[in-house]
Amino acid sequence: MYAVLVINIEAPLQGAFHYEIPRDLEPILHIGHLVEVEFGRRLAQGVVIAFDAHAPVAEVKPIIALIDETPVVKPWQVALAQWMSEMYLAPLNGCLRLMLPPGLTRWSDVVVDINPHWDGNARLTATQQQLIDLLRDMGELRGRQIRRLMPKTDWKTAVTQLYNRDILRKASVLDPPRVRPKQVRTVALMASAERLREVLPQLGRKSKQADVLLYLAELDDPLPEETAVIQATGAAQKHINALREAELITVSDIEAALSQKSRLISLAIPHADVLRAVMQLRGAESYYHIIEKLRAAMQPVALGDIYAHTGANINHLRKLVKLDLVRFGSEEVWRDPLADRDFTPVQAPELTSDQVRAWGRVKVAMIKAGEADFGDIPPAFLLHGVTGSGKTEIYMRAIDYALAQGQRAIVLVPEIALTPQTVRRFAARFPGRVAVLHSRLTEGERYDTWRRARQGLFDIVVGPRSALFTPLPHLGVIVVDEEHDASYKQTPPVPPPYYHARETAVQLGQILNATVILGSATPDLVTYHKAQSGEYQLIELPKRVMGHRARVESQAERLAVTSVYQRDGCDPEDALTIPLPPIQVVDLRQELRAGNRSIFSRALHKAISETLARGEQAILFLNRRGTSSFVICRDCGYVARCPRCDMPLTYHRPHASLVCHHCGRREAQTSECPACGSNRIRYFGLGTEQVEAQVQQRWPQARITRWDRDTTAGRYAHEQLLASFINQEADILVGTQMIAKGLDLPLVTLVGVISADVSLSLPDYRTGERAYQVLSQVAGRAGRGLLGGRVIMQTYQPEHYAVVAAADHDYAGFYIDEIRFRTQHTLPPFRRMAKLVWVDPINERGQREADRMAKALRLHARDLALAATEILGPVPPFFNRIDGRYRWQIIVRSPNPNRLLVDFPIAAKWIVDIDPVSTL
Repeated sequence: MYAVLVINIEAPLQGAFHYEIPRDLEPILHIGHLVEVEFGRRLAQGVVIAFDAHAPVAEVKPIIALIDETPVVKPWQVALAQWMSEMYLAPLNGCLRLMLPPGLTRWSDVVVDINPHWDGNARLTATQQQLIDLLRDMGELRGRQIRRLMPKTDWKTAVTQLYNRDILRKASVLDPPRVRPKQVRTVALMASAERLREVLPQLGRKSKQADVLLYLAELDDPLPEETAVIQATGAAQKHINALREAELITVSDIEAALSQKSRLISLAIPHADVLRAVMQLRGAESYYHIIEKLRAAMQPVALGDIYAHTGANINHLRKLVKLDLVRFGSEEVWRDPLADRDFTPVQAPELTSDQVRAWGRVKVAMIKAGEADFGDIPPAFLLHGVTGSGKTEIYMRAIDYALAQGQRAIVLVPEIALTPQTVRRFAARFPGRVAVLHSRLTEGERYDTWRRARQGLFDIVVGPRSALFTPLPHLGVIVVDEEHDASYKQTPPVPPPYYHARETAVQLGQILNATVILGSATPDLVTYHKAQSGEYQLIELPKRVMGHRARVESQAERLAVTSVYQRDGCDPEDALTIPLPPIQVVDLRQELRAGNRSIFSRALHKAISETLARGEQAILFLNRRGTSSFVICRDCGYVARCPRCDMPLTYHRPHASLVCHHCGRREAQTSECPACGSNRIRYFGLGTEQVEAQVQQRWPQARITRWDRDTTAGRYAHEQLLASFINQEADILVGTQMIAKGLDLPLVTLVGVISADVSLSLPDYRTGERAYQVLSQVAGRAGRGLLGGRVIMQTYQPEHYAVVAAADHDYAGFYIDEIRFRTQHTLPPFRRMAKLVWVDPINERGQREADRMAKALRLHARDLALAATEILGPVPPFFNRIDGRYRWQIIVRSPNPNRLLVDFPIAAKWIVDIDPVSTL
C-alpha cells in the first residue's frame, strides 16, 4: 500500500508523490497525517491526501516517521485545497499549507561542518575560504545560520563544491518547530492535614511568643496561670506583654480577687487563627499563604500564580518540597487571547418583520441541508441589507440553530480592525464558545487556537480570511460579513494561492453541505448579479433598525431626545426603524469660487461646530494617510519619488519623514531641492495627518483620534482605539477606509467625507464600484443611535454616478448604471479575468518575457479555438515599479480563463491571479 503525499516545502509543487507505508504505520495512517519523508536528497514534511494500491514508478521511498498521531488536516480540507489549486492555478502544496497552523511547518535545512579527514590543503575561491574560516571559528552550522553570516554570497554553491571534494560534510535535517505546546511549572499540595499541623508551626525563626501561642492552643486548661506558661515555654515577661499588646492573648487580673498568686492567660483569637499568627511571629507567613492557596485551589497551581498571590519565592517552595509538603509538576496551558476578557451575556432580541422573513428563508434551507433535495438549493445566500438593518442578528440566528444541531460556525470579517467588535457581539451572545484567529496573535496563540478548534473545544471562530481554514469539526454555517471587501482576496507579495475567501467559502459550503451567508450593504457587483440570476438566494433587509419600541422610547425620554423613529408594524412591542442619514453633497468647485480654500467646506465646518457644541461625535473620512501626498520644488518642478518604486513619496509630519507607501522606504524630510538646490519646497495633497492637524487648529477644544495604518501598528491598537472612541474619550475620529468597514458607533451623528475624489480617477474598471462602496459604507457610520445623524460629502465630481448613487443610498440605481458599463465592455460578471504579472529588476528583460508570453498565449488560444478569449497586453500596469522591480502585465479576458491556462506551461516566476480584484 502506498500513501499519496503533498510535500510541504517552500518551492511550489503542483502534484503529489507516492511513498511506501511501513508495516507498523499501515494500521494507523490516515488522510491528513503529517509525516517525515526524504524528498530528493533532503528531509521534508508531507501530508497524506490519499492511498493507492499501485505506484506510478518502480522505486518508491518509504515514509520515515509519523510526526503527529492526530491528523493535522481533515479530508474536507484536502478536497478544498485541491479545488483551490485547480481554480486559482496554484501549487497544491501552497494551498494545503494554508490549512496548517503557524509554527508547525518544519522547513528542510542542511547541517555543514568540516570533514575531519581533510588535510587542510586545497585551492579555494574567496567564498569557499570565507565558509571554511567560518566553520573553523564556529563549528557545525545550519544553512540558515550560514545565510545570515554570509549575506549576498553564493554560499550554497560553495557548500556543494566543497562537499564534492570531500572537504565538507553535510546532512539534511528538518528545522525544529517554531512553536510547541506551552508547559508551565506547577506546585501541588501532597501532605495530609495532620502532617501540616505538625510541620508548619515549626517553620521559620525561633520565637518565644509563637511558643506561647502554641502552648495555649494545645493546653486543655483554658485559663492557665501566667507563671506556669512562662515556666513551660521558657518565655519572659516581655514576651507575654508583647502578645497582650498585639491582642493575641488576654491576661486576667481576677486572681487578686480570688487570692491567687498569679494572673490567668487565655487566647484572644480563635484556635483556627493560631497557626497564621504563629507563622507570622516566626517570619514564615509566606509558607502559610502558599499552603492556604493550594488548599483553596484543590489542584496544582502555576508557580507564577503562587508568586503573584503569596509574595513567596522559589526558595520557600523548595523548602516545602524538601519537607514533603508540596511537589513540583508541570501542565500544559492554553494560550488564549480572550482569557482575560469579560463578556456580559445578552439575550436574542425579537426580530423585525423583515428579519422574520429573512430568517425564515435561511432556516428552511438549513432544515433541508441534510435532505436529498439539497442540491436544488442555491449554494449561498446574499443578505443585502442597508447599514444597521440587523444582518448580524440573522447570522446569529443561523449559528444558534446550527449549534442546536451539534454543528459549528466560522464568521469571516474583512479586517482585523473589525475582529474585536465582532468577537464582543458573538461572545456576549454565545459565552464561552467563541474563539478569535488572526495574524496579530502570537504564533503560540494561533497554534493553540488551531489545536483547540481541531478538538472541537470551540463552536464559533471569528477572524479574517485565513480563519476559513480552521479545522472545526461538523462545520454547519459560514458567514462572510462585508462580502464585497477586496481584502478577502489574497494578493502578492505573499506566495500563492491568490484565492478569494468569498468564493472559497461558497465552495467549502458545497463540500460540507454547510449554509453560507454573504452579507453586505453594498454587495460586490458579481455577487449581486449571481443573486439576481438565481445562482445565489437574494434576501433583502431594506430598513435600518434602531431597536424595539419600549427600549428606544425609554432611552429617548431619559435623554430628552425627540423621536425620529418609525414603527415597523402595529404591535406596541414592534421594532422602530430610522431612515438612512441624509447626505449633503458639497461641490468643492463652488467653494473655491466663493473663496474658501480650506479643506473644510462651509457646510462641513458649520456641522462640525454644531456637533461639538451638542457634545456629540463626528467621523472625518479621507482614504489617504500621511500629511501631504507629494513634495515638489516650485522652481524646477522636481517631485520627491521613491527610487525603488518611482512613486511620489508621502510626507509624514510626526516623524518628519518621506515614506513610500508601496515598499516602506523612508527618507528624511528635505528643506532643499536635490535637483536645483532651491529651498522653495512645497507640500501638496492631503492625508489623515494633515486633516487631524487642521481639525486641532480650528477646534482646539476637541479631542481627536486618528485611525489609519500608522496608528494601529500595535497588537491591541485597533481594539484600544475603538474602545476609546466608543467610551467618548474622543470627539472626532479621523480615519481612512478602516473606519468604513462595518463598525457600529451609535454616538456618531456626523460623518464628513473630506474628499470623495481620492480614487475616482484610477485606471481600473472597478473604480466606480469601489468608490460607491466606500462612500456608502462610511456614510453608514452616521445616525446609528438615538440622536440620528447626517453626512456631508465633499467632491470636485458631484455628477459622478457613484457619488450620486451613494448620496441617494441607491444601490439599485448604481447597479443599473454599472452593469450597463460592464455589459458594453464585456467585463465581469459577463467575462472572467486572469492577470499575469512578470516582475523583473531589468525592465527590458521583463518586456521581452511578457511579449513572448503574450504571443504564446494568443497562439494557444487559437489552437484551442477559444474565440471568446482575449489576450490584452502586455503593458506596464499603473504601479509599474515597486521595490526596485519593474512589472509587466497581461490580462486574459474569457468566459473561463482556466481553459486557456490550465495546461499551458507557465514559468514559476509569473504571478497568476485568477479573478483579480484590481488591474492596477
